[in-house]
Amino acid sequence: MRRRAGAGHRRRAAAGASAGVAARSATVAVGAATVAATALAAHAALNARRLWVPPSLAPSATAQGAEPPEGGAVVRVGRPDRPEVSVLVPARNEAGRIAPTIAAILASRGVDLELCVLDDGSTDGTGDVVREASGGDVRLRVLEGRALPEGWLGKPHACAQLADAARGDVLVFVDADVVLAPDGLARTVAVLAEGPFDLTCPYPRQEAEGPGPRLVQPLLQWTWLTFLPLGLAARRPRPSLVAANGQLLACRRADYERAGGHAAVADAVLEDLELGRAFVRAGMTAGVVDGTDVATCRMYDSWSELREGYAKSLWAAAGSPTRSAALLALLLWLFVAPPVAALAGLTRGRPRLAALGSLGYAAGVASRAVAAGRTGGRRRDALWHPVSVLALGWITARSLRRRAQGTLTWRGRTLPGRGRG
Repeated sequence: MRRRAGAGHRRRAAAGASAGVAARSATVAVGAATVAATALAAHAALNARRLWVPPSLAPSATAQGAEPPEGGAVVRVGRPDRPEVSVLVPARNEAGRIAPTIAAILASRGVDLELCVLDDGSTDGTGDVVREASGGDVRLRVLEGRALPEGWLGKPHACAQLADAARGDVLVFVDADVVLAPDGLARTVAVLAEGPFDLTCPYPRQEAEGPGPRLVQPLLQWTWLTFLPLGLAARRPRPSLVAANGQLLACRRADYERAGGHAAVADAVLEDLELGRAFVRAGMTAGVVDGTDVATCRMYDSWSELREGYAKSLWAAAGSPTRSAALLALLLWLFVAPPVAALAGLTRGRPRLAALGSLGYAAGVASRAVAAGRTGGRRRDALWHPVSVLALGWITARSLRRRAQGTLTWRGRTLPGRGRG
């Protein structure tokens, strides 16, 4: 009996020791996550101060035919030395949302422009909607997209066709769900004269309505504001430090051709990011600037649209499926583990774990609130940040699974599931 009792005591002691080691390990892991999340919140605040803002233009400078202010960077209207701007809009089945985009572009002030829209095999009358929205404006050309060649994805091919057809010296690519402010195009062009980047992406204010979009959509700008060293990216361009956004993207034609254009990123799911990297590899610069007052974008109207739209590309968010999975694990550790630990600590009587987890949760909320405040989002939605990361994780896992199965699709086209590493 004594022998059996002693063995039972040793087992209980060993189990207690193991539980103690596990508890200490959990506390260390949560503490490390909290420290890292706090540092990232501080970094987001620093980036928010460093984010380059397109110059504001005086009203007289954006009136048709007006001269820019003394020392201003606005391209002169109606002058032979002013380059023409080609605004290029790829569109596939966008009849339900493209009319405001077209109307806003043609109402742009302070810039000479041509507008080229590529109707990329639409079946919903997109081309007719574009023509009607233009009101017969002679600056509009509607192009019919050619068949998709082997080795190309849809959007890079559409953008390449638009660039080939463009007449301007400055190319501005605009997505069909982006609405420019009246001076937004002129300010975008001004960035090329004054700003830090040869490929510049004024990041539009993201409009998100409904639970799904409000949970996930703000993570786009939060990610690069929190993790990307904007100052270093501008001073020492490297492909790994590039942030880009194809919703609104501008460059000079000569620089576009030097980087290889969209032919250099023909098979890239995240063609905007890869185009930015192509610019850097060609010895130029690329990055995002503040576009909060330049344009707005409403990418998705529902959870189902958002889920499918993100699933097509999240597997390549970090450059490859392996790196994207690793990034997801990092996000879960930094921003989900702390609040889970805080709840566990409160329910199990472990005040230190609860305190560390609560601090980690607060740090994640702070970084999200900083990003929202800087980019025109809703600060109060930051309170749901761990849920947002979980939702993003679920879509990423779905994207990785569908990529492995070869079942990724977008806009009625099957995606080959190849990305750039």
